[in-house]
Amino acid sequence: MGFLFPGFLVGLVTVAVPIIIHLLELRRPQRVLFTNTGFIREVELVANRQRKVRQWLILAARVLGLMALVLMFCQPFLTGQTAVNQSNGVVSVLVDASESMLARGDVGRPLLEEVKEQAATLVKGYAGATHFRLANRAVGYTGAVVQRKLDELRPSAQLAGDELLPSTDEEFTNEPAYVFSDFQKTAITPTRLREMTQGRITLLPFVAAPQGNVYVDSVWFDDAFVRAQTNLVLHVRLRNGGAVTVPQCPVKVFVGKRQAAALETTVAAGARADLQFQVQVPDNKVALCRVVTGDAPIVFDNTFYFVLQPASAIRVLEIGAEPLTRAAYGNEPLFAYSFATAGGVDYGVLRAADLVLVRELETVSAGLREALVAAAKRGASVVVVPGAATAGRDSYQSLFRALGAGETQWEPAVAAGAEQQELALPGKNDGFFRDVFGAQQRAVAMPRAAPVLRWTRTGADILRFKNGESYLAAFGSGAGKAYVFAAPFAAGYSDFTRHALFVPVLYRLAMQSYRRAQLPAYRLTQAALTLELPEALGAAGGERTPLRLVRGATGLVPGQRVLGGQLRLEVPPGMGEPGFYQLKNGGKVLTTLAFNADKRESELAAYSAAELRALVGPNVRVLEGGAGGTALAQLRAGETGRPLWRYFLVLALVCLLAEAALVRFGR
Repeated sequence: MGFLFPGFLVGLVTVAVPIIIHLLELRRPQRVLFTNTGFIREVELVANRQRKVRQWLILAARVLGLMALVLMFCQPFLTGQTAVNQSNGVVSVLVDASESMLARGDVGRPLLEEVKEQAATLVKGYAGATHFRLANRAVGYTGAVVQRKLDELRPSAQLAGDELLPSTDEEFTNEPAYVFSDFQKTAITPTRLREMTQGRITLLPFVAAPQGNVYVDSVWFDDAFVRAQTNLVLHVRLRNGGAVTVPQCPVKVFVGKRQAAALETTVAAGARADLQFQVQVPDNKVALCRVVTGDAPIVFDNTFYFVLQPASAIRVLEIGAEPLTRAAYGNEPLFAYSFATAGGVDYGVLRAADLVLVRELETVSAGLREALVAAAKRGASVVVVPGAATAGRDSYQSLFRALGAGETQWEPAVAAGAEQQELALPGKNDGFFRDVFGAQQRAVAMPRAAPVLRWTRTGADILRFKNGESYLAAFGSGAGKAYVFAAPFAAGYSDFTRHALFVPVLYRLAMQSYRRAQLPAYRLTQAALTLELPEALGAAGGERTPLRLVRGATGLVPGQRVLGGQLRLEVPPGMGEPGFYQLKNGGKVLTTLAFNADKRESELAAYSAAELRALVGPNVRVLEGGAGGTALAQLRAGETGRPLWRYFLVLALVCLLAEAALVRFGR
């Protein structure tokens, strides 16, 4: 015989109460002698004996009744072997240890604590020879080991909902499986629930009490080009993933150890709030930043980590007859400018450039064309200013097709000094010219140009002529962009280089070519991330030691590959703690990465038991996970053997009636 709730056996100490009462009633009476009483001594002796027998019977009824009542609460059952034999002695116990399980239930305890308690009770109900799975493919744990592992179970930020559900492989079809979870709608898909059509699966949803939960959905900057000691506008998007409005939620921004800003905001249930802060990076070192919210009691997602890394100089390469843009780019420390003629291009410099400006070449060689296409594929920007010579138009045509600019049409004959058309003023909502014309655009004289080519409208127009034709357009090309001008910069074809708009356009083209391979923050649940290969790492070549992600005393070795000058890192499965991780090569720190929990965990909306029953297949049972585990206890009693609690209830009632009868009629 076994017990589902052996903790109630402590109640057996109450058996001592009737025994103590009985002993107190047995106090020895004082002896008093009377004369001439010998004739009643025999009658008195018989009455005393009858009274002692009645008292012992009453004591037995009381003790037995209390014992039966205590054992009834322990839920006794006769252990059976049917369920274990049908499952080849293996049972799956799948516990959701994601951070959303830290939400509190109706009794005020975290859901994870309730789950661990009920899962341990389930394990105790099986025979000692049963083995358990704690994951889809972890076999071989005995009941004692499983209970110890349940006690040691801690929340992890890396668990995914669909992976928690039992596998659909054939080896799992004959095994009973129990799934303890809050069944979040953002983590478990309806499709995955419908796939569970085989096996003996029991779902136990645990429902959290209605509460609010404010978390950071995302952060971003107006300008991706981060400069030290310059005011940056930080945008923070908050969401409330709970069912209750969070009033006056404090929000603080930290840059390093210094608090940069703070305010309070109210976020309605299921709504979002966009906030703006002014922050500065104090120097050219990497700044470890945090956004901290102050809502309670759910605090696992109250801190969002991100990294601010001052941008390196944008590498600009101009290819032409003479360095036309040297004055614009060379005098600004934001840019690293270099120049080359068509026959003297250093292809190593070209491969490293962020912006390549091909200006008015007579012809584009096949080697240069391939190098430009490769640069665009890896993410660089290629700006093409066509030449006036008609002999090289075929080479330009091949370059445009390779860059994805589509078909172009060349004007039959446009000589220097031809009639030029005026450009139209860009719209005030045009993102390319943001903050260039000021808050209010006034009528200004625009540049003029005589176009030598036109193209089909497959790109995004940046500048147009007043007749609607495109002068400067952007085309997607691989991971980068290709920009094409409709006219040469030569004086006879355009006055664009002498116009005040020339330098802002050059700067915008360069800044939009800036590639920040490292994002401010990553998620622990993403499979992999891609970084620009550090120069020190590339120089190490084949002798490079395995890279490690280090946080405090914890060091993990991620899967790593180098492809086309980029480093691809796989997020290690054991990395379940949000925070800052240093990427190290030996003892040298290459960079610092910020990891956060999956924001799906912060959305507390979950499936109810009724919704789960409507989604799952016919072989899946859905029980109420709360209410002290009553539903699970009843299920386990039916599976593991014959429940006996009803018999002990009847025995307790019989003992109560026997005691009443002895007291009333025992005389």
